[in-house]
Amino acid sequence: MAKTNNPYTDAPQTGITRRYDFNVSRGVIAPDGYEKRVLLVNDQFPGPLIEANWGDWIEVKVTNSISDDPPEGTAIHWHGFLQTGNPWMDGVPGVSQCPIPPGSSFTYRFRAELYGSSWYHSHYSAQYAGGLQGPIVVHGPRNVDYDVDLGPIMVGDWWHTDYYAVVKQVMTPGSNDQTLSDNNLINGKMNFDCSTVKAGDETPCTNDAGLSKFNFQAGKTHRLRFINSGAEGTQRISIDQHNMTIIANDFVTIEPYDTQVLTLGVGQRVDVLVHAHAESGSAFWLRANMTSCSNTNQPLALAAIYYDGADENSMPASTPWDVPDPGNCANDDLSLTKPYYSMALPEPSFTQHMDISTTTNASGNFLWEFGGVAAHVDYNDPPLLRAGKAHAQFDPKYNVVNYGTNSSIRIIVNNPGPSPHPMHIHGMNMFVLAAGTGNYSAETTVLNTHNPMRRDVQMVVANGFIVVQLDASRNPGAWPFHCHVTWHASAGFFSQMLFRPDLLQKPAFNIPHDVRETCKDWARFTKNVALDQIDSGL
Repeated sequence: MAKTNNPYTDAPQTGITRRYDFNVSRGVIAPDGYEKRVLLVNDQFPGPLIEANWGDWIEVKVTNSISDDPPEGTAIHWHGFLQTGNPWMDGVPGVSQCPIPPGSSFTYRFRAELYGSSWYHSHYSAQYAGGLQGPIVVHGPRNVDYDVDLGPIMVGDWWHTDYYAVVKQVMTPGSNDQTLSDNNLINGKMNFDCSTVKAGDETPCTNDAGLSKFNFQAGKTHRLRFINSGAEGTQRISIDQHNMTIIANDFVTIEPYDTQVLTLGVGQRVDVLVHAHAESGSAFWLRANMTSCSNTNQPLALAAIYYDGADENSMPASTPWDVPDPGNCANDDLSLTKPYYSMALPEPSFTQHMDISTTTNASGNFLWEFGGVAAHVDYNDPPLLRAGKAHAQFDPKYNVVNYGTNSSIRIIVNNPGPSPHPMHIHGMNMFVLAAGTGNYSAETTVLNTHNPMRRDVQMVVANGFIVVQLDASRNPGAWPFHCHVTWHASAGFFSQMLFRPDLLQKPAFNIPHDVRETCKDWARFTKNVALDQIDSGL
């Protein structure tokens, strides 16, 4: 395919709107055999697939039916979507909107400006760790040909404890953010050893919940869309005796390269091609193994891949690749990941250091700081709704960083601590100029400014750094920049990046009526119901 234009600067106008109706409610499921109370979209886990073509509009009416035991607000973030000129549709309560109160609805409308694989999830507290998530596929041009699209494969850690109970644990004085997941799921399935359930726990549990299954056609090339939808665990993904050709990171197609094992941080997506070279009737394991730097009781998830003619009642007998876990949760070296379409990188108009640190507050709570602030949102006061007013001021605990009229911003993130972090930016892709160990040094760090990797989530390793650059000129708004480990965000690890507030004062950025009405509905709800917001809110 000839590189005739750049799809990252000009999406087509299809004139088509894809409409979905989501009902968010409580339910009880047992995806790994252990029964637990969860939050579901249309009674499904994972939630329904959203599917569109590049350039389509996507419209999703979200009804909040979390009305009891206890009632909760909610909001859904469309991960990786740019929301150009449309920042109120980003779905982050306390930043771009007020939460949707129980019994109310809100309709999100946004454009598929990029194509590839992604997901949606709640951004209200840690709700998505309790099941409120689902896949998205935007079909677009191919930079490499293939025969079969197997669709999205969501991989993620799984807690048997209710998500809010884990939040309470994280926010308990002296906890030091130590949490352990109970299992690892592939497309919402994996077996669990019920004999490991703690004595006295009478929760229904079965040892044979079942595994996800996929079908290969011998001689064909298959596309697999891996999504790390977990709360904490970094994944090492492989298919026994099959190489994978990586063709996209997040929403960015890249020059293809081969690997046996790929690393996927929370929130990241990697699209791969796999050639089915074995004989008909063969069967192999697909493995997702949480890395040694993740906290879990059961790290390995399995799914079965059956070639045409294979006995799907029998389990594969294949053995894994002998590729040691490097133990640092790093993404592949940036020298391997080259965007298929390059974008010019201007000189930065501003450079900022945003260091990662920890603190303990007066109540003894362990908190994460980003840029020196342990952040906390007010659901009733989203900064985006006031950012268009001249001289708007924000509570310091919101961690709003106002970049004014700067058009290209370079950010250096130093992580001197022992935990890796998947850093996620909303509203744009980061140019990833460098990543390494130790503290960033202007004297020794080589920055790649010629077609650097672009993506919306990038791992920063323990005792390491990343250098990224953001194009603030293309998308005015208030955009979160945060660690995608759910419990880290709950404990304050995020900032709000305010880009071009002068443009937000223009008539084109008048706050939509539905956004204002949702805030009025939320204000009425919180006037009558005591809100139990013990964490950051994100």
